[in-house]
Parts: sequence; structure tokens; C-alpha cells
Amino acid sequence: MDPVQKRIHELMSEIIDLRRDFHMFPELGFAEFDTAKKIEQYLRNLGYSTTRMADTGVVALLDSGRPGPCLMLRADMDALPITEANNDLPYKSKNDGVMHACGHDAHMAMLLVAAKVLEENQDMLTGKIKFVFQPNEEVAGAIELVEQGVLENPEVDGVMGLHVWSQIPSGRVSISPGVVMGGLDVFKIKVKGKGGHTGYPHEAIDPVIAAANIIQSVQAVQTREMDAQNPIVIMFGKLAAGEKSNIIPEEVYMEGTIRFLHDDPDDSQGPTKRFIRICESVCQAFQCICEIKIEHENIPLVNDENMVDLAKKTAMDVFGRSDIIDAGRYIASEDFSEYSARVPGVFIFLGCGNKEKNTDIPLHNPKFNVDEDILIKGVEFHVKGALEFLKEK
Repeated sequence: MDPVQKRIHELMSEIIDLRRDFHMFPELGFAEFDTAKKIEQYLRNLGYSTTRMADTGVVALLDSGRPGPCLMLRADMDALPITEANNDLPYKSKNDGVMHACGHDAHMAMLLVAAKVLEENQDMLTGKIKFVFQPNEEVAGAIELVEQGVLENPEVDGVMGLHVWSQIPSGRVSISPGVVMGGLDVFKIKVKGKGGHTGYPHEAIDPVIAAANIIQSVQAVQTREMDAQNPIVIMFGKLAAGEKSNIIPEEVYMEGTIRFLHDDPDDSQGPTKRFIRICESVCQAFQCICEIKIEHENIPLVNDENMVDLAKKTAMDVFGRSDIIDAGRYIASEDFSEYSARVPGVFIFLGCGNKEKNTDIPLHNPKFNVDEDILIKGVEFHVKGALEFLKEK
């Protein structure tokens, strides 16, 4: 065991305590005020100066005092509007209806302790390391920090991010080049008709049947109009219509998502544009009016090949060659893509799935939990990845 590994192992209980405290007091995006205060206090106790961005984001800089590049390490802070179902956990969420069901509590704990270990080993560094604790990852918070200059002053030369992943066995890691996570557009649709009595539908214009046909028809985008090697997923997550069983409503409201791995903004026949075309055509066929609002949340996340090579080299040291998986692509989205679209970046998936510990539950599930034994591996990856980046550059 090398000195860095030894020091991280000595801090194991501290990592777990941090993670559990964040887990007990989760906060939603752009409302992570108490979380930000805890992060600031921890970093200041280590001698860091901190800066706020986007109200609740926290940024700290480690300057070695020696010339070299600047690496950005990022952890996300926000929780989800989910009621936790892990009733037997001593550190279950104390904030009703809010839960760290995506592992951001673990991400913050790992990066804080990495900041501690790197600060203790400044003599091994050249250049700078920027630690970024980002709010509102679940709803595209990264672009706010980009617009406020998180990649500047000093200018960032590379960025690394890490996400716990219950689909991968504990202690293994996935690192892949190219597109690794999907883009995300959120749609909100109002289908407007003419209300009436269900006994006399011919005197009304029924928006329900139009909405039902939209749900069915748009699936043709992914099965009939797009190359199967460029997958997309169209899902409806919210439907609202009517007040009473014998009344044809005036309108139907729907929300959902369009996820895609490849997107060309100049493509007039992209998945979202095709989706809009079908919605409008169906409404016209049923004599309804269609109002569509599209929110472009995330672009596809692309890993830089050179950064992937560096990360794999680090992983061989941290995990062992046999524990590196090239899992390819996930259709879920991540706003880390805003950073990696602007500077060379790599996003790593840290396995936390352990069936015996019930940590193989999917993310965003009320029973999601993290295998805490893997947290020291995440800290070690941050530390050694930073050392490797600064050394190579």
C-alpha cells in the first residue's frame, strides 16, 4: 500500500460520516444552502478559500505555486424529490419528500476528502486543481456555472467527474471513449379541444383521444424514422386531464422526455423536431390545437480519448486491470456534458452494486443506497487521477 492509499484508508470513517450527514439532510437543486455551508466549512478548515457560484455552488482552488495546467474536479450537490423507503437506515433522510437517490451525497464526501489528501500532498503537485461542488445537476445546473466563468480564472485545461453506478458491481469501474451519456430534451404539451358531455361527443372536440394518439404515434420516431444504431427514448411521465367522468375536458396536459445519444443542432430532422411534427399533425387530424414547449436540458456527454487513456491508466493503479469495464453508453443524461463540450473531459462510472448489501437498486429509486466500501476507491481515483494529469501535462 503506497502512502496515498494508506492516508485515504486512515480517513475511511471520515468519508462515511460526511456521506451519511449529507444523506440525512438532502436539499433540492439551487436550494442546497445548508449543504453549501458544510462544504465551505470543511474546506476552510483545510486552509482553502472558497467562492460561491449560482448561489449554492462552492468552488475552491489548490495552487501548488509551481507552473503547470489546471485540472477541474467536480461533484454534484442536489437531491431528488423522492420519499426514502430505507426505513431501517440510521442515516435515513430527515427532510420529508427529499432524498439523495442518485449518489450525490457520496460524490461530495469523496471529493472533499480528496481535497484534503491533495492539500496534504502539495509538494507532489505542479499547476492547479479546481474543486467544484455544483448545484442542480438534475436540472442542468452546470450551464449556470459555465456562464458565470467556472472554467476561467484560472482557465481549466481538463475536467474529471465520477458517478457511483449501481448497475456496475462494487469495486469495478467503467471508462469509455466517445459518447457515454445521452442528451435530454424535456417537453410540455397542451392539447386543446372543446369541452362537452360524454353522451354527446359529436358536439365536442375531444383532446383525450388526440393525446392518446400522440403517445402512440410519436413512438414511430424511434422505431421507424431513426437509425437503430442511434437510439432515442421518448417517455411520457405526466398526464393530466378532466375533472369528472361524464365531462369531455377542454384540454389535456402532458410532460415527458426525449433522450438521445447523437444530436446535430443543424439537423432539420433531429428527434425532437420529428416529435414536434407528429404531435402537430395528430392534433390537426383530430381538430385540436397543440401547444408545445421544449426545454433543452442536456447535450450528449462525450469523453475525450486522451482523458480516457489517462483515466484508464489511473484505474489500473487504483482498481487493477481486471476491474476496468468499457461499458459503452448510457441513455441517461448528465450535465457534466457542458464542461466536457468545452474542455477535454472524462466521466467515470464507479460501481456500487452489491446484491448482498441491497445496493444494486437502480438510481432514482426510493430504496437506492451506496455500498460505502467503495468510497475510498473514489477518493483514491480523484487524488491519483489529479496527480497523473498534472504529471503528464
